[in-house]
Amino acid sequence: MPRVFVTGGAGYIGSHAVKMLGEEGFEVAVYDNLSTGKSSSVLYGRLIKGDILDYEALKNAILEFKPDAVMHFAAKIVVPESVEKPLLYYENNTMGALNVLKAMREAKVKKFIFSSTAAVYGQPEKMPIKEDFPLSPINPYGRSKAFVEAILKDLSFAEDFDYVSLRYFNVAGADPEGKIGETKENATHLITMCVRTACGKRKKLSVFGTDYPTKDGTCIRDYIHVMDLAEAHILALNYLLEGGKSQVFNCGYGRGFSVLEVVNEAKRVTGVDFPVEFKERRPGDPAELVADSEKIRRVLNWKPKYDDLSFIIKTAFEWEKNMVK
Repeated sequence: MPRVFVTGGAGYIGSHAVKMLGEEGFEVAVYDNLSTGKSSSVLYGRLIKGDILDYEALKNAILEFKPDAVMHFAAKIVVPESVEKPLLYYENNTMGALNVLKAMREAKVKKFIFSSTAAVYGQPEKMPIKEDFPLSPINPYGRSKAFVEAILKDLSFAEDFDYVSLRYFNVAGADPEGKIGETKENATHLITMCVRTACGKRKKLSVFGTDYPTKDGTCIRDYIHVMDLAEAHILALNYLLEGGKSQVFNCGYGRGFSVLEVVNEAKRVTGVDFPVEFKERRPGDPAELVADSEKIRRVLNWKPKYDDLSFIIKTAFEWEKNMVK
């Protein structure tokens, strides 16, 4: 079976992709500095502790493993932090990705799957968002990813190199089998914070901004179950291994829920009327992000299995309850 080198494979999304890779028989090496991920989340393959900013260690790991493709998850992802510490994000997300690409060239690896983000679009004037919309990020996190997309486009044009860039919308939920889930202590995703508050791990949930130009004044997002996103990575990998050319795909369901809708559904699913505190807007948050995912459904035949907000919340809640024990 093909060999896949996975950066950030001990983290939230990466670990779910590694689980699916392992279940489908791929040989896997995970490269992770364990700054937010946990070794216990790596259910398949070999775990190599290392940082993408340590070029020599990264290069040697890729040269030794000799992968057929690289999946690159390792990144910092907190929008408000990126506004406060932009250099940290450009160094880790942009320079780190550049290191991965340089190491791949040394090892003659020509297939690359990139974790991108809907944040590259900024605040589009129309919804849902199509892949050909202009990239106009409004925060350093989005810009750090857009820079990498530009590098990938140039590299693909210049060399025998193909990539798939997956622009994630809001990823949530946990492995339905309960083996893995979000482990990061200071996770900032809304559904994770809802279920952690319901479990008593947080005193209250903070909602940032109630004056957005939306139906109830709170931000609207397209929430995608983490296992459906993992499936998109497997499909992208097979597409490249079968000779597919470079592509960009949105990863979302194509419908949005407001923050308040998610909070109310989380209260219903968990059965806990947890306290909610309303605060000022956070810097760098667009009002609405909803995917047009027709392209990935058509080109990769992606068929989401878990397009259900209640189920997404339920899997996240079950994971958090088990984490208490």
